[in-house]
Amino acid sequence: MSMERKSDVIFWRRTDMAGLERLMLTVSADAVHAVSSVICVEDGGYRIDHRWKISPDWRALSLEVEKWGAGEYTRLTLERAGKGWNVDGIHRPDLDGADEPDLSVTPFCNTFPIQRLKTEKRESLTLETCYIDAASMTVTCSRQRYDRLRPKFLRYIDLGLSAGFEADLQVDDRGLIVSYQDLFERVAAR
Repeated sequence: MSMERKSDVIFWRRTDMAGLERLMLTVSADAVHAVSSVICVEDGGYRIDHRWKISPDWRALSLEVEKWGAGEYTRLTLERAGKGWNVDGIHRPDLDGADEPDLSVTPFCNTFPIQRLKTEKRESLTLETCYIDAASMTVTCSRQRYDRLRPKFLRYIDLGLSAGFEADLQVDDRGLIVSYQDLFERVAAR
């Protein structure tokens, strides 16, 4: 007996600087997996690979991030541990209660709260995140809000580390970013 699996390849380009992401998303009845590479000229240029294990209801279970840049290599793992999170195998009490990870270099992370808005039929959602700054490869807790403006259009509002930052988001039928105001846009593979 085989499980039906659907895989898609999605590309996003940065609109604020030179950068591109290629993400392979695989969805089956019992899991969601994402594997991605980001190439960017920010901070002297780097490549970041990130791999996600996600539950069928779009809750991140684990994230592995690897960064290559300027002659250095760093690696970070984030794993859900009950109502908290482990970073590189060590429990981080400051992240207890955080809902989902948010990796700074990808619009993919916005999919988690957008899925919750969709399935819970809510117009607004405020959540705590494990914010991963790709430049420093550090993890801190931060707060965000998503407001539905109309179908497939939302507003992201940062209430934490970058308080005051807002951006309009356009999504597809699956809740994946098509356009993230002034930062990312989807591009078609040729």
